[in-house]
Amino acid sequence: MRGPVDEVDALQRTLAGEHAAVYVLSALGGRASTLAAPALRAALDTAYDVHVQRRDQLRGMVAAAGATPVAASPAYRLPGPLTGAGQIEARALAVQRACAATYAALVAATSGADRRWALDALVATAVAETDVGGRPQALPGIGTST
Repeated sequence: MRGPVDEVDALQRTLAGEHAAVYVLSALGGRASTLAAPALRAALDTAYDVHVQRRDQLRGMVAAAGATPVAASPAYRLPGPLTGAGQIEARALAVQRACAATYAALVAATSGADRRWALDALVATAVAETDVGGRPQALPGIGTST
């Protein structure tokens, strides 16, 4: 069993998750742009914008804590094929659920303003899951793996 997670480590893990989310959502949005699925395209555009904003906020939070923000990987693996709206929506839901799990862990590892921010991000991510086919959950981010 691992000990408690350091707050900076939790921020770094969350930042790494946001780097991945931004990359994957960008790719999904590009693939969805060829589909006649305006609601899905709008949901992906919104999710992308939100995750870019959160990524940038996390960079600032890590730097404010005295650490160097973790860099994005050069690339991330996308499952294939992602040609239909259902496949794209399922992958977007997986991204949102992974982010919710990461934010739940961040809530547990932080306090004060950082915890409030993480809680707000967790709630918003859980709500955003419904835009890509998710159903409301009593405890979003709990029991899912990142």
